[in-house]
Amino acid sequence: MGKMQSKNCPRQKRRSITALIFVLIISCAVALPVYAAETPLKNASLMPMWSPQAQFAGYYVALDKGIYARHGIDLKILRAGPGCSPAEALKKGDVDFAILWLTTALQHRAAGTELVNLAQIVQRSSVMLISKKTAGIKTINDMDGKKVGLWEGDVSIPPRTLFARHGIKVRVVRQSQTVNLFLRGGIDVASAMWFNEYHTILNSGVDPEELNTIFLSDQGMNFPEDGIYTMEKTVQKDPALAAAFVDASLEGWRHAFDHPDEALDIVIKYMREAKLPANRMHQKWMLERMRDLMMPVDSQARLGYLMEQDYKAVGHAMQSNGLIRSYPDYSAFAWRADAQKK
Repeated sequence: MGKMQSKNCPRQKRRSITALIFVLIISCAVALPVYAAETPLKNASLMPMWSPQAQFAGYYVALDKGIYARHGIDLKILRAGPGCSPAEALKKGDVDFAILWLTTALQHRAAGTELVNLAQIVQRSSVMLISKKTAGIKTINDMDGKKVGLWEGDVSIPPRTLFARHGIKVRVVRQSQTVNLFLRGGIDVASAMWFNEYHTILNSGVDPEELNTIFLSDQGMNFPEDGIYTMEKTVQKDPALAAAFVDASLEGWRHAFDHPDEALDIVIKYMREAKLPANRMHQKWMLERMRDLMMPVDSQARLGYLMEQDYKAVGHAMQSNGLIRSYPDYSAFAWRADAQKK
């Protein structure tokens, strides 16, 4: 027995070593593809039109839930708000992607900034002109000679276009980011967004029946608003990044609408980090209205798609009223990953 044992011991050791090596090889073979599949995330930045709020919920949700990371993007959302121009940041190369109104983008494109539309997020106009019934203003023509509050910059393009179309001259008063001037009677008409200032006016104690409201969309001025934009050179350099950013952003919006309470938690977290007042009821209203404004009404449209007829209508209206001299063909302005553009 002793001889047999001494003979088998080396053989058993060899078998044990062989088995151990086999296990190590299998383990490495399983592990290697995981590491090989991991590629560095691409750094990218986004500048919204304004500070954190539910108007931009989809992007903050996509960032917070790791959706951008799953699409291969390490995203940074830059500070926006007073003194920050997303269009200028794009032009200077300070940001990769920006949220702009279609009217704003067309104006900058006409001035030579080679930006392109990657996705049309808000499909319809939410701009309103609000007056108190006691002012007796029921129509656009009734605003002739009246004090009308307009925001500075590109967001005043739609109402100015409407006034030009009707051939009326209003007394423009610079409107701040609050509705206090209107509530105190300092202006006859206030500019408002359906998802924002209108709700703020109601929350101040004004009854809806006390107001006359005119939606620009009902006046033949249904200009799509928030869209995702980048520079042509960014798309040419990395079309995969542009496509991934759009896909991740739309996924973020779908998640926000499917999980509104979670989306509000995320938005309010970023608002507090920015030291902004966060009213959950108001943010809830904003998120619900964003759903209304984003969902396509045309059976041929889909989420995030800029319809050619909408684009041409806005371009023609701005050109006719002297706001731009020309605008590019739709195919040169609206970039799509599935269009196989180079």
